[in-house]
Amino acid sequence: MLTKKTRLGIFLSAVLIVLLPGCYKTVTVTQSTGTEVTTPVSFKADLIPIFNKSCNMSGCHSAGGQVPDLTPPNAYRSIFEEDLVDINDPEGSEIMGWLTGQIKPAMPLGAQTNPSNINNLMLAWIKQGAKNN
Repeated sequence: MLTKKTRLGIFLSAVLIVLLPGCYKTVTVTQSTGTEVTTPVSFKADLIPIFNKSCNMSGCHSAGGQVPDLTPPNAYRSIFEEDLVDINDPEGSEIMGWLTGQIKPAMPLGAQTNPSNINNLMLAWIKQGAKNN
């Protein structure tokens, strides 16, 4: 007879096996060659919609999924808890390494938004002080 703990472990493993295939790579993200964003970038108005569309789906960067948790109430805190942003070296920020493919696998895996646009907005946001605005 399996213990309650063992059954829970088996159940959670089965759930992960079902959910993780939801994270798949359809876009290769490359370093942006676009023009620099010079208008103010809002974390809530510009980045959260990108996270909602391309990152925080089930099994990826959602609550209880892969870190960082990019759901609207947790994204800002989680990005800084994971030390993904370096305001003193925006291009060297870990999050930029993931977005540009310098760190593998390149993110976002299932991008529904133009990768260059994501890169440009994220870099501009960091250069503008990475505010929770």
